[in-house]
Amino acid sequence: MAMQHFTRWFPILATIHSYNRQLLTQDLLAALIVTVLLIPQSLAYALLAGLPAEVGFYASIVPLVVYGLFGSSQTLSVGPVAVISLMSATALGEVTASGEVDHLTAAAILALLSGGILTILGVLKLGFLANFLSHSVISGFITASALLIALNQIAQLLGLSARGDTLLELLPNLFENLSSYNQLTLLVGLGVVLFLYLSRACAAQLLKTLGIEAATANLLAKSSPAIAVLITIYFSYAYNLEAWGVALVGSVPSGLPQFTFPKLSVSLLESLALPALMIAIIGYVESISVAKTLAAKRRQRIDSNQELVALGLANMGAGFSGGFPVSGGFSRSVVNADAGAQTQFASLFTALGIGFTALFFTSPLYFLPKATLAATIIVAVLSLVDFSILRKTWKFSKADFLAVSVTILVTLLFGVESGVLCGVAASLMLFFWRASKPHIAEVGLVEGTEHFRNIDRHPVKTASEILTFRVDGRLIFSNIGILEERIYTRLVGNFQVKHVILMCSAVNEIDWSALEVLGSINTTLASKGIRFHLSEVKGPVMDRLEKSSFLQKLSGEVFLSQYQAFINIQVDQGGNL
Repeated sequence: MAMQHFTRWFPILATIHSYNRQLLTQDLLAALIVTVLLIPQSLAYALLAGLPAEVGFYASIVPLVVYGLFGSSQTLSVGPVAVISLMSATALGEVTASGEVDHLTAAAILALLSGGILTILGVLKLGFLANFLSHSVISGFITASALLIALNQIAQLLGLSARGDTLLELLPNLFENLSSYNQLTLLVGLGVVLFLYLSRACAAQLLKTLGIEAATANLLAKSSPAIAVLITIYFSYAYNLEAWGVALVGSVPSGLPQFTFPKLSVSLLESLALPALMIAIIGYVESISVAKTLAAKRRQRIDSNQELVALGLANMGAGFSGGFPVSGGFSRSVVNADAGAQTQFASLFTALGIGFTALFFTSPLYFLPKATLAATIIVAVLSLVDFSILRKTWKFSKADFLAVSVTILVTLLFGVESGVLCGVAASLMLFFWRASKPHIAEVGLVEGTEHFRNIDRHPVKTASEILTFRVDGRLIFSNIGILEERIYTRLVGNFQVKHVILMCSAVNEIDWSALEVLGSINTTLASKGIRFHLSEVKGPVMDRLEKSSFLQKLSGEVFLSQYQAFINIQVDQGGNL
């Protein structure tokens, strides 16, 4: 029993008793490949966040260890990611503008706050809150954020210092500085972009034609960012590109992260609280989506609340080790899974690989062109751009289209913080709007069957003295008024109706406010000589009704099926069957 309790909080313990040499080999191979991919990504995303390159290593070591111990996903790879890095850059730029706090301290506190929020939500088992964020809205936000990231990196690709948090800041800055671009920097950047795109499109197939196994070829092709780093480091060193004005990463201190507790202040906490909350929300939604997608392929289970705790503690680990906010990375996690990672030990081994690199291989990084990292980011984030969501939502739901469009525009024009707030607001508005407008259909009998369907969609049999409505959804305080109005509107001028049936086959909940309105409807109909009936009431709903006085006051009956209600009432009325 005690072991089960520990396994609940430390899922990695469940794999220890069955861990063997084969699993070790697979995890080590996956860790090696992910390490190769993570090195350029961690450096690039640290620079994107406005931090020194080595901070990317710090944000990749402790978080991987912590997530490996606490995470329920066997393949999720945690570390710096593009969107969270952009959000961090925006938040850090605002709080450090006054000069009261440096970027490194602010970044660590931001990670601690974000991690603390996630951990508390996980302990309180509030993982379900993520379900209130519309997937389409999140997709729109990520699309807009990816465009902002790409535009920011185009400046690096040109050798310019132009930066901005919105489209309105970025485009003017780019055009103003365009005349001072560095040709060699642009050549390096475009060369890397071309190499990465060709690697994605052709490398795997080319390697297969050379006789390399398909799985190995695919993994080698995904290692192309590391190959680009090595090639450009060589050319930078051999041809002294720095002397030609090509910006380099520069000196990257060697060593492992130092554990510290950043100095806190009330004003700083207040300034970073909202950005930390938004980073926590987006980071968790992105992470849990990746984890569930990969787990579904292996028929594994992901514990949403445990993921909150694991990601929260990983972020706190990043904060205590001089890093910045992290999340589950899609590309790294897919590579991790494809490379054969079988357990959370793959994360621990990846952390060892990054740590080894930080200790012994930072010197060559001095010669790494920043344009190489910019190209790596551009290629990575453009794969996140999905404008097809606009076309899909336009065809499927105009309300979803409006929510996605507004989120994209707000993010592009006003920045990622406003975009997140708009996305959350749009998701909640969609939820409440749909909850307040359930589908209500007047139904009739499909002749020759016992099925009842919408009279506006199917040729059905109805009876002049019977009016039947089917509600498709919960009956709660926000929507019961719609049903009440629909019933009364249908009865205006219709003096033949003697029975109103509420078909509850799709009603899985009735709250107290809705019950009171149903009672009022029952009383009003009774005063007009009309009986009010229920049919096909679900067990849990009936349990709730039996705890009230509603059934005792009901003027009609509760029927097991709608067909039974229709036939019995017609018999009582002496109608033709």
